[in-house]
Amino acid sequence: MSDPTPSPVIAFDHVSYRVASGRTLLSDLTLNIGAGETLVLLGRSGCGKTTTMRLINRLLDPTSGQVRIDGIATTDWDPYQLRRRIGYVIQEAGLFPHYTIEANVALVPRLLKWPEDRIKTRVAEMLELVGLSVNEFAHRFPHELSGGQRQRVGIARALAADPPIMLLDEPFSALDPITRRSIQLEFKQLQQRLGKTMVFVTHDVREAFILATRIGLLKDGRMAFLGRPADFLTSEDPEAIAFVQCLEDPSTLVTAP
Repeated sequence: MSDPTPSPVIAFDHVSYRVASGRTLLSDLTLNIGAGETLVLLGRSGCGKTTTMRLINRLLDPTSGQVRIDGIATTDWDPYQLRRRIGYVIQEAGLFPHYTIEANVALVPRLLKWPEDRIKTRVAEMLELVGLSVNEFAHRFPHELSGGQRQRVGIARALAADPPIMLLDEPFSALDPITRRSIQLEFKQLQQRLGKTMVFVTHDVREAFILATRIGLLKDGRMAFLGRPADFLTSEDPEAIAFVQCLEDPSTLVTAP
């Protein structure tokens, strides 16, 4: 499935990825992601969602085709410079357990050699942005926080150096349902304020409807559906229909504007 989005921040041009055994994890993906868009990659386990994301920050290189960031092929970027332009949030936040919360959030700004006074100010701003008091949380360690609080710190860390792109790989999947719902809605408000270009991986269709500007539904390494959440409900694609049928009442879905 092709995608005509003009002036994309992220572009996939006939991208495939195969492992050494010859198995194809992603096949002929053409996809454009525009500035300020939140694309949610939805699909079953093993469908190619995380592979697609890892191609963006060059944890993987395409077997064929080209991924471009701001018009430059990822293979032409220095991988470390590229990753410092991209915030990355994973399950359980991926915080360093021996670092304080302040040190975790300050990680990338320190790698970029920001002045210490600027780092301190930025850490305070980011913790407040995700609803954590700097006075209460900066000196703590990850094991002293709840799961929801650690995910908030993970988001703060990913935003600390003000990257134009955010990648989020099932960041809320380990949370209990009530905390997960709360942080989804908080994150939706946050994304509307910041206007970042975001790619969010999930297998939860309700989460996709809360957060997505567009939904990209992957099946067996191919894009089965790409479009607005409202159009997903009426799609005739069998995989989209299967996901919709998992919902008890689709009319209760919350969709991103």
